[in-house]
Amino acid sequence: MTDPTAPFLPFRLGCAVWGYPGWRGTWLPANIQPKAMLTAYSQCFTAVEGNTTFYGIPSETTVEKWRSQTPETFKFCLKLPKTVTHQGLLMPRWSDALTFWNRVKPLGDRLGPIFAQLPPRYSPQTVDDLDTFLGQWHQETGAHLAVEVRHPHWFTAEGRDRLNQLLLSYNTGRVILDTRPIYRNLDPDDDPQEHSQRRKPDFPLHASVTAPFSLVRLITHPDPEKNQIYLDEWANRAERWLHKGIALYLFVHCPIEDRSPHTARQFQERLIAKNLAVPQLQWPDLSDDTAAAGRSQLSLFPP
Repeated sequence: MTDPTAPFLPFRLGCAVWGYPGWRGTWLPANIQPKAMLTAYSQCFTAVEGNTTFYGIPSETTVEKWRSQTPETFKFCLKLPKTVTHQGLLMPRWSDALTFWNRVKPLGDRLGPIFAQLPPRYSPQTVDDLDTFLGQWHQETGAHLAVEVRHPHWFTAEGRDRLNQLLLSYNTGRVILDTRPIYRNLDPDDDPQEHSQRRKPDFPLHASVTAPFSLVRLITHPDPEKNQIYLDEWANRAERWLHKGIALYLFVHCPIEDRSPHTARQFQERLIAKNLAVPQLQWPDLSDDTAAAGRSQLSLFPP
């Protein structure tokens, strides 16, 4: 039995966004207004991926609203804008990166690791640029940063080792993207991304820890049964990492984003079953009856 007086392990759980319209009437009130969705989300989860910042730098007013609408334990893991990561080399865009950092820095204790999602064309041949950028980031911001790569050569043994060594040298995390639930052991006619605007890449899982924290993006299948083996695996890995003092940020995605909160809850249940002292969350009732009625009463997630 978990000791209720023990400090919580450094675990944060969330989804890709906080304002998905399809959540209305299921685990959020049917009539909830967009401006209220962040507060409601932050009562149920402890972190969020900040995909919104990929498309632009938020205003000072917006950053202040984010801070004021969330509890002090909540974390934003914001993505660097595409003007920094998707315009070729990184260093020519350094001023944009610094502008972004100075804008979001007032989030203070609400700020989790920033992450840089690099495009498929950013290959190991650009490693010198990445090296310089990481050094500059480390020196001028001192903030936690994680890097996600998508060029296939990063996933060879040589590319993997080269990247991991570089990230280790700057205490930088490697974003772990796990797309196996939507690609492995599927029926021939089963394509969960059939209606997705952008398909996730199908790369080998490289579960490498290169910093005191790890940021995991778990892309789950809309059919819950096809996620169970992967949730079990990640729960076991989370148990090992958390006991080593590695802070874990885990974000659940799904091609049908309506399903992500339920899958995240299943993962939380696995950690609690292991008697891990993870932060307790307040969850809505996600039963079918509640979804149909559109009720939104929150109940304390059982210890």
